Amino acid sequence: MGLLSSLHFKLAVLVTTTAAALAAAEAQTKPGCNYTCGNVSIPYPFGTSENCYRDEDLYFFLNCTTTISPSSGEATTQLFSEDVQVLNISLDPPELTVSGDVSKHCYGFNDDVSGNWMMFPNYSISNTKNRFTVVGCDTYAFVEDLNGTFTTGCVSSCSKETRFEEAGACSGVGCCQTSFPETIRDYNITLLSFKNYTKVRDFNPCGYAFIAKKGSFNFSKRELRDLSNRTEFPVVLDWAVPNQTCREAQKDARRYACKQNSTCKEPRSGIGYYCVCEDGFKGNPYLDTGCKDINECDGDNRCSRICHNVDGNYTCSCPWGYGGDGYKDRSGCKSPFKEISLGISVCFLVIFTLVSTLCWGNKQRALKQLKRQYFERNGGNYLLQLLHQQQGYIDRTKIFTEDELKIATNNFHESRILGHGGQGTVYKGILPDNSFVAIKKSRVGGDSRQVKDFINEVTVLSQVNHRNVVKLFGCCLETEVPLLVYEFVDNGTLFDRIDPLKNEHSLSWETRLRIAAETAGAISYLHSSASIPIIHRDIKSANILLDHNHMAKVSDFGASRLIPLDEAQVSTVVQGTLGYLDPEYLLTGQLNEKSDVYSFGVVLLELLTGKKPYEFLRLEQKNLATYFASSMKEGSLLEVIDKRVLNQKYVEQLQEVAFLARRCIRVHGEKRPTMKEVATELEGLIAMKRHSWVKGEDMMFEERECLLGHAAASTSAGYDGAYGNVSANTFATYDCIQKQMAFEIADGR
Repeated sequence: MGLLSSLHFKLAVLVTTTAAALAAAEAQTKPGCNYTCGNVSIPYPFGTSENCYRDEDLYFFLNCTTTISPSSGEATTQLFSEDVQVLNISLDPPELTVSGDVSKHCYGFNDDVSGNWMMFPNYSISNTKNRFTVVGCDTYAFVEDLNGTFTTGCVSSCSKETRFEEAGACSGVGCCQTSFPETIRDYNITLLSFKNYTKVRDFNPCGYAFIAKKGSFNFSKRELRDLSNRTEFPVVLDWAVPNQTCREAQKDARRYACKQNSTCKEPRSGIGYYCVCEDGFKGNPYLDTGCKDINECDGDNRCSRICHNVDGNYTCSCPWGYGGDGYKDRSGCKSPFKEISLGISVCFLVIFTLVSTLCWGNKQRALKQLKRQYFERNGGNYLLQLLHQQQGYIDRTKIFTEDELKIATNNFHESRILGHGGQGTVYKGILPDNSFVAIKKSRVGGDSRQVKDFINEVTVLSQVNHRNVVKLFGCCLETEVPLLVYEFVDNGTLFDRIDPLKNEHSLSWETRLRIAAETAGAISYLHSSASIPIIHRDIKSANILLDHNHMAKVSDFGASRLIPLDEAQVSTVVQGTLGYLDPEYLLTGQLNEKSDVYSFGVVLLELLTGKKPYEFLRLEQKNLATYFASSMKEGSLLEVIDKRVLNQKYVEQLQEVAFLARRCIRVHGEKRPTMKEVATELEGLIAMKRHSWVKGEDMMFEERECLLGHAAASTSAGYDGAYGNVSANTFATYDCIQKQMAFEIADGR
């Protein structure tokens, strides 16, 4: 439950964060318009459909395209301006990040010259955010605009023996970089080689040239070989509202792009203009009311004491009785009572000490009274009365104080937590005599009915004295929720011991069968031999503890119900664990002893198969009980048996336990056996294995042939450990047994 709660919390945080990010992106565009394309946010004035971009300028129209890969069938959504893929859009500064091609020239080309060109009619290439880069060992390249108004280039050379500088250096050895003029809208790259890479072809037979965003490429010796895998790099473009300067646009109110609380600026290229929110405002300046007031009082400001947020700005002031303007960099706030502050401080200190002492005494009395109230509300007086009436049991059940259990658990420190359950948290405790106990913080409520049920449970469990039931040592009732003190069982749960992911060496079949018999005997005792029958209601492998000898201990009676002798069943709110829950109880809400039988049947399935009772990711049926029943019906039982216990000498027991488990998980409770019958049958299987000579000549001929015939020679092969290989004779024997089991299933066994 703790892990599930943690997962729910993380999922809620992820959903909240994602929703906030989507809301922020949506606020940057017009209502009803797409605000993302793939992973790219699309702020207005850009848009992908009519009325979603700035109408006066088709320049801001972007094409959102979804393509499906013919090979994988996966869909990819991309954003394009003209024929160039857009990777990111920024309003301030006004920039587009697009995908630019890499020019490549390699040894063996018929032509000694290679290159490519790109054109951005509506944008200018940022000369401050990009660099022209050449990579190679016999390479030189130059870049020019298509009109031929500028040309710049770079030379790169090296050899196999060259000692390169630290990673990231691009200074002419294997790599060189240079800048280019601003306000260019297109470029053409020409890539050449001095000697066609003839001297370095075994080391670096290619040269590369490209324009890329600063920081997107870090040169290293490895790039000389691996750059052939890169075909694109990000390129930063400057954009602006075209056709008018900032001054011209301000005079044309109809076409002016900057809205309320914003102003225009001249771009670096000097072409057009762009909009920004005024100081004290933040948002999208191209949308009506897009620039919203920032509350400067929430962040760093110049106020010494009191900050007042105003539209687009803030003011400072001082508290009543102080002088000054309230600004840190001016006069600040000065107190007129500085001269008498020391005397007042001393007086306050004396008064505070006196009041603290009185409050501490009051708090101790209130705490003592509260503990008494908790004790009475949790039925402490009623419990003491019942324990005195039950002579012989009062010495077995102790009423612990809260302080005793706090000391035992180091004030319930999280390092002492043994686990979380549906009914509370279990802590490891150490009593003054150095004995270990398990202390459960119950989640039982405080109404009168729940208190009475809780007290009845404590009094009944104090009478339970069964070697396979966890002993209840006592309880604490002076806390808000009752605390139960149980014996400490040190070898974990059955669930953990049979999980193949947690234990490489699993329990043997003999141990599993013995644990099943001990558990069945304990549940049978609760149903039949306790003074008032007890239905556990949460039988599962996680509630079966194992001691150092792997003896089973049934635990966690927080969900248990007491069934009066004159009642066969009770109506109750459905409670249990997914996968173990009796379907008839789930449907009717009527709880009886057969509900525990169903849950125990699922535990038997876990022991047989090593699988969890319910797995969402299981390729077969998710519910283990349904999957097991269908496997038996189809005659494929051995396919679902845990390979770690499947062995020639156990197949008869495995078969009998499988039939018993199938009877326990029948949908109709009246068709299930009682726990007493289940315990008797399991004990019989163990006894039969100890005294196998009892069967003698009574074994049927078919079973003798399967078990002792041609399989006898292969018995010594068997399984080689928990994950060994089965011999051919063993497979033949299992096939024979499989057919015999299929015959018995069809015969209605």
